[in-house]
Amino acid sequence: MKVLRSPQEAEPAERAVSIGTFDGVHRGHRAVIGAAVATGLRSAVVTFEPHPRAVLGYEVQLLASFERRLELLADAGPDETLVVEFTPELSRLLPDEFVVHVLEPLGTRVVVAGDGFRFGAGRRGDADTLRVLGLDVQPVPLLPGVSSSRIRELLREGKIGEAAELLGRSPELEGTVVAGDQRGGTLGFPTANLAVSHGLLVPAHGIYAGQAVVPGGGGPYRTAVSIGVNPHYGGQERRIEAFLLDFAGDLYGSRLRVELWQRLRDERAFASEAELVEQIAHDVEAARAARPPVSPK
Repeated sequence: MKVLRSPQEAEPAERAVSIGTFDGVHRGHRAVIGAAVATGLRSAVVTFEPHPRAVLGYEVQLLASFERRLELLADAGPDETLVVEFTPELSRLLPDEFVVHVLEPLGTRVVVAGDGFRFGAGRRGDADTLRVLGLDVQPVPLLPGVSSSRIRELLREGKIGEAAELLGRSPELEGTVVAGDQRGGTLGFPTANLAVSHGLLVPAHGIYAGQAVVPGGGGPYRTAVSIGVNPHYGGQERRIEAFLLDFAGDLYGSRLRVELWQRLRDERAFASEAELVEQIAHDVEAARAARPPVSPK
């Protein structure tokens, strides 16, 4: 997939285009993108960065970083993705102006859109607007209950399996490995302390099983993950600590992506450190036995 930063970078061709932020690139998003690919025209995704709601002053917790979104979009199969910088000025473009400034230079012939698609200032534009402006529109039925908002709600509640069903893949954590308390090593379970970028959603506190992907580091590795404040040691600050089973190496500074497969239990304090270590050992074995909640779709 080729990534474009301006419509003018596109080679001359008629295109089938899908438009949206595509946060999380869930099953509904992939249905729309797949329909564009199936037209036989050159297929392109138009996505926005930063997230429009953030630019307009609303708080939004993202399901994936921008870098990860591009990877997931590439997996969906379009020929190109045009990244449009979302600015206050862009938000004020009327629907016909958006077509003139973005879609026409891209060579758009067909817009593939989910039911209820809206665009332009004040969400004034819809599929009929596009038809009036001379574009073909191919509607794609919405998948019932599938939305980025619903997936966020489920993850805040720790409902990993239900979120995975809507995503069509395992939910993920992503961040950079930074120095932590290094307490895990003294307990026999050295962990990678994950710094997650501001604005990314972190699921409910608890202990999770999954697997980690280390770029250039082999694997993937089964992983036990703790999200929370480490109440046994009286912690106050949220930490994300991942123990990669059967991994030996230095992860500091690495970008780590952790798939979450199952929420094992709540975090809690223990009567003794020995009891804590025993519980961690059980968590590690549960992580080793865990399976993905869904097959990738």
